[in-house]
Amino acid sequence: MRVAAAPYPWIFSAAMATFTATSPNNSQFPFELVRPDLEKVEIAIRGQVRDFDSAVEPYIAYICNTSGKRIRPALAILIGGAAGGVNEDHRKIGVILELIHMATLVHDDIIDGAIARRSMPTANAKWGNALAVLLGDALFSHALTLATDFNSIDICRKVGNAAREVCQGEILQTQRRFDLTLSKEDYFRVIEMKTGALFAAATSLAAAVSGLGESDQASLAAYGMKLGTAYQIYDDCLDLVGLEEVVGKTLGTDLAKGKLTLPILNLLESVSENQRDVINKRILDELEIDLPALVGTAQYQAALESAVGTALDLLEGCRADLGVLSASEYKDALVQITRFLETLLSKCRN
Repeated sequence: MRVAAAPYPWIFSAAMATFTATSPNNSQFPFELVRPDLEKVEIAIRGQVRDFDSAVEPYIAYICNTSGKRIRPALAILIGGAAGGVNEDHRKIGVILELIHMATLVHDDIIDGAIARRSMPTANAKWGNALAVLLGDALFSHALTLATDFNSIDICRKVGNAAREVCQGEILQTQRRFDLTLSKEDYFRVIEMKTGALFAAATSLAAAVSGLGESDQASLAAYGMKLGTAYQIYDDCLDLVGLEEVVGKTLGTDLAKGKLTLPILNLLESVSENQRDVINKRILDELEIDLPALVGTAQYQAALESAVGTALDLLEGCRADLGVLSASEYKDALVQITRFLETLLSKCRN
């Protein structure tokens, strides 16, 4: 099945300054404050290849050298700064969670049949699915091994729980593909597990190694969970209306692979029974779907706007969760992240 191109691909083309730590120098960019620490994290990530067998090292290096957004390390470092000061433990948490994230991306690309990520061939496109699966497994296991360096059963348990949540979220999403009974409650459960869990782990673990109490850790975990959930909603909208040449990864795969995301669930909820039947049949038959043509551009845009509105509400909640932190430039940056994501989301409404 192929999803027809959106009738207004300009939605994200003008403002796709991605949520990334490698953006051009800009004092207003939320990660600029922690750029020196992120550079150390980047060096540490690329240095992990030395722990692998020499025959495996080139494959791991290819994945690790594909610079990503590094959102999770940035969150861990910002929380550390806001909670009293950044230290090596905050950077190590960032490395561990980024390796888990990279492992999930390798597996995601296999499941989705994606051929490009960050404008480079995916591991599965380069070496085939069998080797790519094993590379993802190697990254997972290495991340869990690194967690033992903390010599803390609590930190190891939290890292392990986060990795398990991500994997369970991916299983549930795969299990519910082409499942037209999927509810919004089901959708949120899946994305909180597959995306929100690692964001929440970054913020809560960073709070823990900073010595904050359980209540403050819970508030900052909530910040991470809401931020990750909002980010996933943005990514789901991007899959429908983004431009591959701008984003640098394969798009239009969600509905084609039977993933019912929030914009689609909103649309199916709002259209007539006849329109819903037509869309459902084309999804199940894996046929091309031109959603704006089937339901009208206004209804399609309204479904996107509703998804964006949900994400914006989550971001407002994020800012409330930061109330446990004292005023600082690091706290300001954590607020600024939510504002930056708001800007990207709001492009759907233009």
